[in-house]
Amino acid sequence: MNGVATYNMKYVWAICLVAALGGLLFGYDWVVIGGAKPFYESLFGISESPYLQGWAMSSALVGCLVGALVSGALSDKFGRKRLLILSGLVFTLSAVGTGLAWSFAWFNVFRWLGGVGIGLASNLSPMYIAEVAPAQIRGRLVSINQLTIVIGILAAQITNWQIADAVPTADQVRLLLSPPSAISSAISSSAGEDGFDVEKERAAGQAIADQSGLAAVQRAFPKIEFFRPVTDAEKKAKAEEDARIVTAYVLPTWNGQYGWRWMFAATTLPAAVFFLLMFFVPESPRWLVKNAQDEPARGILARIGGPSYADSAIADIRQTVVNEIERVNFRDLLDPKMTKILLLGVVLAVFQQWCGINVIFNYAQDVFHAAGYGVSEMLMQIVITGTVNLVLTFVAIYTVDRWGRRVLMLAGASSLAVVYTLMAACFFYQSKGPHVVLLVLLAIACYACTLAPVTWVVLSEIFPNRIRGAAMSVSVFALWIGCFTLTFTFPQLRDNLGPAGTFWLYSGICVLGFLFILRRLPETKGKTLEQIERDLVD
Repeated sequence: MNGVATYNMKYVWAICLVAALGGLLFGYDWVVIGGAKPFYESLFGISESPYLQGWAMSSALVGCLVGALVSGALSDKFGRKRLLILSGLVFTLSAVGTGLAWSFAWFNVFRWLGGVGIGLASNLSPMYIAEVAPAQIRGRLVSINQLTIVIGILAAQITNWQIADAVPTADQVRLLLSPPSAISSAISSSAGEDGFDVEKERAAGQAIADQSGLAAVQRAFPKIEFFRPVTDAEKKAKAEEDARIVTAYVLPTWNGQYGWRWMFAATTLPAAVFFLLMFFVPESPRWLVKNAQDEPARGILARIGGPSYADSAIADIRQTVVNEIERVNFRDLLDPKMTKILLLGVVLAVFQQWCGINVIFNYAQDVFHAAGYGVSEMLMQIVITGTVNLVLTFVAIYTVDRWGRRVLMLAGASSLAVVYTLMAACFFYQSKGPHVVLLVLLAIACYACTLAPVTWVVLSEIFPNRIRGAAMSVSVFALWIGCFTLTFTFPQLRDNLGPAGTFWLYSGICVLGFLFILRRLPETKGKTLEQIERDLVD
């Protein structure tokens, strides 16, 4: 067996990194909406509609379902490379269109189109990398796709943070618009109760306030006054008015009119680069052998590991696709041996989403608001979450081929269950502050070095050669169904169960995921795709 040093690693890394750019675009397009959320909601007038908020956050996920569903059959018929080129084109069109969207309907159309690109890339990038990577480092190379995803996530978070102008809190707006008598009255009635420094807050608001935003709030709230709530009813009423004040403020400002558009449009350049570079990478050698194109496959494999490696790999691939040349049939998935493997892939894919971490990325605004932070503070906290996500992904890259897939998956499920329980307790007892942010960062850290990358590694490995495209398509389709239901239902869960009940629910799901992985997931590290197939099917 070849050692890692005998492979042409420069060539392997080059083609894998280009394919992994699909992951970068996936990560950016997936998360950019979280930072843009308070701004486009104001422009489109959906700030007080949980249903429309959920739809705006989920429309791209509907596209993901379409992209994931068609990618399997199309990639088995036309090849992995052509479909990745198509995803690059779709990402480019979506970035331009979303930035120019002139109505809520067209906003969702272009978000849906971007979702198609995500569905294609999320299926094909890790599958392509797995099919060209040597067995000894396959986990590491497929994890690079997850690394580019989190780089895309962090790029979106930094872009949102840098593009958006600072937004004053609702209290700062009240202080700038209230008559002095109202401010004096509020101070005297609640002096020293919560350490609120009126002069400091007023000065901070004055430094960042946009006059057009203040004028808009003054028109919407002609009798606005600063006040400090005392009773629970007053606190609830103030929280609702706070949201309306911020919405009114944002609408006429740079953030509400133009800033959010640039957040989406910023991905146009990397999307175009991905589209162009994909023309220069080879087709998957396993797809070529499956479609009776042995000589081109031999050339690619020889460039990766030399002539003997190419001969051995082609012989091994032929054994697993015998009698399956040029045949793609989703009915093969109903074979009892295949159904068992498919069920494993589907459950792991759905669990990666239902574990709940993506709520923190997509609804970071709501999570941090519940923890007591304003809009500008939230954007900074979101960047911090992305940085943690990136750093801990390197841990996964280092450990996935050393510790194994199963150990990391079990560690991720159990640790998230514990962290979510603690988060739920904080929300239940209304304990706000930096410790909630630390728990959020801990949850992201656990996810980033376990379930996030390792699930993609396992999905790219466990399916037999002859049905890999179709089975991967079904699993990724299930993953995006899981993501859609998670994202769409969060506003309703938040309103009906509260943040505490919602995170307790996610904790329970993590416990169930742990038990499933413990019973059903075998270890696959260090094995060729063909060895894994024989272990699972025979």
